[in-house]
Amino acid sequence: SFTGTAGLNPTYGSLQKLHARDTDLIALCEDKVVQILADKDAVFEADGNPQLTATNRVLGQSRPFVGEYGISNNPESFASESYRAYFTDKVRGAVMRLSKDGLTPISEAGMKDYFRDNLKNNSLLIGSYDDKKEEYNITLNRLHKTVSYKEDVKGWVSFKSFTPENAISCANEYYTFKQGNLWRHHHEQADR
Repeated sequence: SFTGTAGLNPTYGSLQKLHARDTDLIALCEDKVVQILADKDAVFEADGNPQLTATNRVLGQSRPFVGEYGISNNPESFASESYRAYFTDKVRGAVMRLSKDGLTPISEAGMKDYFRDNLKNNSLLIGSYDDKKEEYNITLNRLHKTVSYKEDVKGWVSFKSFTPENAISCANEYYTFKQGNLWRHHHEQADR
């Protein structure tokens, strides 16, 4: 447990997702993404006791990332890989990447109109990261489409026919879940 608070501005909307990254937390609110310093050393005066107590269990200063983007009400669109995180901002019609250089609307890489038109019509936006193919997959449930973004080409590389209810990478394998069944992708002996 942590002591202290990181006072988030109420104009950022409700907190939808917390993500631990190195020595900080990323708070994804409806209308803003905020970095909260965590696990830093702090000194407190103990209640009613003249002694000072040191602790590193503190949530510290919160700093919003530059850009007017949040995760709307779709925390299920969030996926992370190494130091990068991906998510959608349905309200603004954008797919976002949070990296060391801050927030980037990756939907603008040739798919700006597509996402602006289609994110708003989907109630469920399932995000996942495929470690094997090194792609962020975003599933638009109502369209029955999954679209893939690849970092090394800085663009959207594929429309896929699978529409999972959830997906995860584990031990460099990519798995999706549909109607209670587990599907392993990229298997050499699989019928295509």
